[in-house]
Amino acid sequence: MAAKNNDKIGTVLSQLHNTHKSPKYELNWTSAFELLIATILAAQATDVRINQLTKTLFVKYKKPSDYLAVPVEELEEDIKPSGFFRNKAKAIRGACQVLIDQFGGEVPKDIDDLIKLPGVARKTANVVLNTVWNIPSGVIVDTHVGRVSQRLGLTKRDKTEAIEDDLMRLVPKEEWTFVGPAMVLHGRYICTSKDPKCGECVLAVACDKVGVDQKSKAKKAR
Repeated sequence: MAAKNNDKIGTVLSQLHNTHKSPKYELNWTSAFELLIATILAAQATDVRINQLTKTLFVKYKKPSDYLAVPVEELEEDIKPSGFFRNKAKAIRGACQVLIDQFGGEVPKDIDDLIKLPGVARKTANVVLNTVWNIPSGVIVDTHVGRVSQRLGLTKRDKTEAIEDDLMRLVPKEEWTFVGPAMVLHGRYICTSKDPKCGECVLAVACDKVGVDQKSKAKKAR
């Protein structure tokens, strides 16, 4: 199985490189701090919605101390369109406090330091490190990457960090900062949760279509 997946990942990477020359994570940002905040806000929300929100949010809040200078109720109101705004406001304020207390208000370039921040797990940390500094701290695994990896047969696991562990074993380290954003885009626009576009998929030749056929049969039976 390991040899099979090693062969498969070569095909997957080749096809993704042919399709995505410079894949970009689709949140808008101008600094590592902005991307950190945007990624926290993006949990359970679309990038489109968060990009609309941060157009004005990042004008008002420019540095960690800005998020601590207003009443929490004001921040909650400002980020309300992102959903789960109370939890996100708490996480943002907590992260900003740690940035000030431990890192001089700067976003650290180390994943072990980043995951100390409230509301920041490996996925968020990898987004910042991979995207801003091209640091191969790991592989970004969001819902899209998880789904694509499972359908391809690259992992049989469900937990985000377990999927990342499987991908890190298969994907050469020099490809980590590429494969995450590329698979995000592939999952968002081709290998969608419902009605995946298998006929348009450049990865079809390497795909086990785990779960896809069963869903199609279920739809036909109704």
